[in-house]
Amino acid sequence: MPNADQCVRSIAAWPRPVAALVSLMALALASCSSQPARVGQPSINAGSAGREAMTQYDTNGDGVVAGDELDRAPGLKAALATMDNNKDGGISAAEIAARIGVWQQMRTGVMSFPFTVTLDGRPLDGATVTFEPEAFLGDDIQTASCTTNLFGGGGATIPKERRPDPKTSPPGMHLGLYLVKISKAVDGKELVPAKYNEATTLGQEVAADVPEILNNRVVYRLTTR
Repeated sequence: MPNADQCVRSIAAWPRPVAALVSLMALALASCSSQPARVGQPSINAGSAGREAMTQYDTNGDGVVAGDELDRAPGLKAALATMDNNKDGGISAAEIAARIGVWQQMRTGVMSFPFTVTLDGRPLDGATVTFEPEAFLGDDIQTASCTTNLFGGGGATIPKERRPDPKTSPPGMHLGLYLVKISKAVDGKELVPAKYNEATTLGQEVAADVPEILNNRVVYRLTTR
């Protein structure tokens, strides 16, 4: 089989119009076959994350985050359906590590999904929605945010300056567990109760197999009471 140099010499020996056409075709094919580099996943040590989660949220030391502890762990509570493998109503360090392993097997660097925010049953437009990663996942997962549209809809993304390559990295957010903080100020007054922002009780697991994401049914229903 001829090598690349032999092929180039062979083309050069052809009649000029034919050689020029073949060269242009080769350049076009090379351009079309060039694909952008895969966006890598953030680094998470699954075992360490599980242990750190217990340190942060397992206040009674029984090895499981459950009951009132889950209420103080919005990200974990949001993921109860996908993490609680033994269906005991709580989440252990091993279950957290196993779930992180599932994310890693997905090989997805970033993803996006639509959501809707309502306040007392009405779409909340112009609200800032921030997805803050659970601290026990480490420092590589980035915060994502957006502003809701007229219909209360949005789709959060990592700011360009925090992406691996601000020029070529696609929009979206990392797979993981997040605290969801929603805020809207009018004339300097916050319209959204603290339980949805500075003392948020909202959480979200971000992964392609999360049922509400899979079915495009992510809705944050806020109330002023």
